[in-house]
Amino acid sequence: MDEKQQLIGSLPVVNDISEQRAQAKKNSRWGTIKLVTACAALVAFLHWAFVLPQLPLKHHGKHGKHHHQKSQCPQVEPLVPSQQSDQLVNMDAYLKSPAFQNASVQRLSGAVQIDTQSFDDLGKVGEDKRWEVFFPFHEYLENTFPLVYEHLKVEKVNTHGLVYTWQGSDASLKPTLLMAHQDTVPVPDATLDAWTHPPWSGFFDGKNIWGRGSSDCKNQLIAILESVELLLDAGFTPARTVLLSFGFDEEISGGQGAGTLAPFILERYGPDSLAVIVDEGAGIDDVWGVTMATPGVAEKGYTDVVITIRMPGGHSSIPPDHTAIGVMSELITLIEADKYPLRLDGKNPYLGQMYCGAEHGKDFPKKLGKLLDKAQGQCKAKPDQLASEAAKAGPAIQYLMQTSIAVDVIGGGVKVNALPERVQAIVNHRINVGEHPADAHNKIAGLAKGIAKKYGLSLHAFDNTTETPSSISLTAFERVLEPAPVTPTSVDGETAYSVLSGSIRALYGSEVIVAPGIMTGNTDTKYYWDLSRNIFRFAPGYDGESSGLGNIHTVDERVSIKNHVNTVKWFSLFIRNMDEAKLE
Repeated sequence: MDEKQQLIGSLPVVNDISEQRAQAKKNSRWGTIKLVTACAALVAFLHWAFVLPQLPLKHHGKHGKHHHQKSQCPQVEPLVPSQQSDQLVNMDAYLKSPAFQNASVQRLSGAVQIDTQSFDDLGKVGEDKRWEVFFPFHEYLENTFPLVYEHLKVEKVNTHGLVYTWQGSDASLKPTLLMAHQDTVPVPDATLDAWTHPPWSGFFDGKNIWGRGSSDCKNQLIAILESVELLLDAGFTPARTVLLSFGFDEEISGGQGAGTLAPFILERYGPDSLAVIVDEGAGIDDVWGVTMATPGVAEKGYTDVVITIRMPGGHSSIPPDHTAIGVMSELITLIEADKYPLRLDGKNPYLGQMYCGAEHGKDFPKKLGKLLDKAQGQCKAKPDQLASEAAKAGPAIQYLMQTSIAVDVIGGGVKVNALPERVQAIVNHRINVGEHPADAHNKIAGLAKGIAKKYGLSLHAFDNTTETPSSISLTAFERVLEPAPVTPTSVDGETAYSVLSGSIRALYGSEVIVAPGIMTGNTDTKYYWDLSRNIFRFAPGYDGESSGLGNIHTVDERVSIKNHVNTVKWFSLFIRNMDEAKLE
């Protein structure tokens, strides 16, 4: 007899309805109360003993109550393709072999050895000869991936943009798009001596491949092509079309690369025509005592504000109390002092990331957990309290929840004995989720208005007027971006996010938690918003040993070969999983 049967047998149970009625008439009211109390106790105990242990308890702060709640960070099971063949099994085994590792080192090293720097002052394609560095890179790709160039349709857009089409057999399925960029940031001559290995050497030390572009992001580009080459060699034929799109000026905003590639694809396939887009982005790291993959499902907005101050010139021996440089300095001081408030919008993916940390991270901060608990419970905390506590982790976290201001460029004056007549500064803003570039424009205009009044200057704030003497002019660069649409992260049913998550956990194990991430910077995906609701900025390589971003944009950029091989494994897995997906 089990515990439940023993419990039932130990309590009075009346089996005959007529006996119940007769007994009720005979017993006092107190007896009836005792019977009802006993039955209620039985029901309550059975519910406590056998039902509640199966349900998760969530505590909603010191003013709330325990009640049952659905997970705030649901995880999917590892997703492995069901379609197998001897060739695909052999391919998976080859991916784990030293032979593949050696071949992969050679491919990535060779790509790094080709200088594909992009510069802010590059002219138009076809006019500026510095773009011609991409011709030998294209030749290298064609020689290195013969099956890709034999079986995929390869098209060039604006001379150097690359679009590969691996046509699927089922035209009703929306294509998968994989992205990377061919260009790298420059290597300043002054830093050459600081490199452990020369930036164009592609040197392999037995663990890492060194050089500019090795981790941003020729590794992702080469890994994508390696995965397709391997799948072709294994006889895999997709039902879902696979597209590859490689820009060539991502590091200088992507206008001539992705800015022409995206319209090319949009014209061919139409709006919302792609099932999923994966580009470079956030990766996998250890945080809060758990290994967490944080694919970027959103990006902050962007605007650059140009401030121009015009004031009368003259000889420096008879200066005004404040020159144009002094006035500009005062305005900049006001701009930097007037920080944007920390604000964690309900749509900000970092909120979901914190829920995952609270649910799965053994080292998740207790105070942060309490504030997070209150934010979703009966006793809600103010959003800025939660954001302020989270921001204590440092600037990298702070600016996930705050519009940033950075005065990056300033210039004025031409001679030491001449008063400056024209001074200009550029203020970069990365716009928080839930806010808008117009908010930044209005804020700077308000500060500039006070300075203009103080010094007797006219103000032209974003009105497209020509500069005039004794004035402050505010303009915005053409590139103004609202925060990116947030990619859905539901795992109910089969979704693009669930396929991405399942592929991550299939490769790295179910101990890896997948959580939504947000990018503070912008990738080439900013041009692709109209093509898909499911855009992920994700670097799938992880080796469990290296940390950080591989010294991107600085000296000693490098990537471990283990990281790179895992990137190839992930793309080969994701392509096959997407091919089988029956998306909701």
